[in-house]
Amino acid sequence: MIPILIIDDDPFILILLNKILQEEGYDITTASSGEEGLIKAKTLQPALIICDWVMTGIEGIEVCQTVKQDPQLAATFFILLTNRSESHDLITGLDAGADDFLSKPIAAGELKARVRAGLRLYQANQNLKAVAQTLQQQTEKLESELAEAAAYVRSLLPKPVTTPISIQHCFLPSQHLGGDCFDYYWLDADHLVIYLLDVSGHGLGAALPSVFIQNLLRSQSLPDLNFYQPAQVLTTLNKLFRMSEQNERYFTIWYGLYNHSTQQLTYASAGHPPALLIAPDDSGEPAQSLKMRSLPIGVYPEATYTEATVTIPSHSILYIFSDGIYEVRQKDQTFWTLTEFTTLLVNLTQQYAKQSATTQALDLDQLLAKVRSLKATDLFEDDCSILQVRFTADDRP
Repeated sequence: MIPILIIDDDPFILILLNKILQEEGYDITTASSGEEGLIKAKTLQPALIICDWVMTGIEGIEVCQTVKQDPQLAATFFILLTNRSESHDLITGLDAGADDFLSKPIAAGELKARVRAGLRLYQANQNLKAVAQTLQQQTEKLESELAEAAAYVRSLLPKPVTTPISIQHCFLPSQHLGGDCFDYYWLDADHLVIYLLDVSGHGLGAALPSVFIQNLLRSQSLPDLNFYQPAQVLTTLNKLFRMSEQNERYFTIWYGLYNHSTQQLTYASAGHPPALLIAPDDSGEPAQSLKMRSLPIGVYPEATYTEATVTIPSHSILYIFSDGIYEVRQKDQTFWTLTEFTTLLVNLTQQYAKQSATTQALDLDQLLAKVRSLKATDLFEDDCSILQVRFTADDRP
């Protein structure tokens, strides 16, 4: 039965209300004072409380305020019993948290109707709380599953290496999961593949294609494809990956092949930001933008891709990154540019080289800290990835 608490210091009112509502099948508890009513309310957790406004000791207004301030009782439907009808009195009652009023002298029909209406609202509130709790549980489960998926995606990323070529990286998805992905591995003793791709969008919908492409390239399972030719790799990916078949998603990619013997890097790009090659200060050309004008993968089936080759000076550093690291809103609400990011990257790299006697590699955490200091918010709006590749002269894999 539905529990109802009646609070009144008039024994006749208690008896009358108890008799009328018990006949309706409700589980009735009574209290003869505000103090007793509050104690029983906490114990009983009633669905509805009927309380007299004017009582000795704690009055109904204070009882109502106390009940509504208690998180465990706040949803209880509260009816103030009163012979007051002035608008300012009703406003006082409503401000105290009363949900309804019942006028004296009490009419049985009106009492039953107001109780039924109050219990309907209470039940609706309970239903909403149950739905909210279920949604919260489902959200927590989804968050847990997304965290597991994010951990899996991170496990697929290559580990930083220090020899024969030093490669460090940073990966910050804008959500649990993102569309950025990268890899590096040796095709043979002399040739190193390095690439970074960025699937449009965010979340699971972007992460799944990026993982699929990574596995496809890592397994080298594309028949009749020469992985030593970056342009051919991109052309083949473009034939396999169609926006119309991928929920209108596409991806950009920068793909390079480094020949350790000749110190030459052959690269191709599909709509991706240019990689940045920073040479030692005494090389005469401290920074070189490795860019190609081309369409993203999946946009146009007949797109063609070309490649270029550059000689890598010893102790140079190559940066490959997604646009999320520089397309950020600054504190003045203007957007940062690729040129500004490139300038920062060159300056920080050269400053770090002068401060270090053993390495000229920039600490990527320092780079991200500097970028964050420029942003309007601490979070990145887009997935953010960067690879740092430091080339040496003599080592072999």
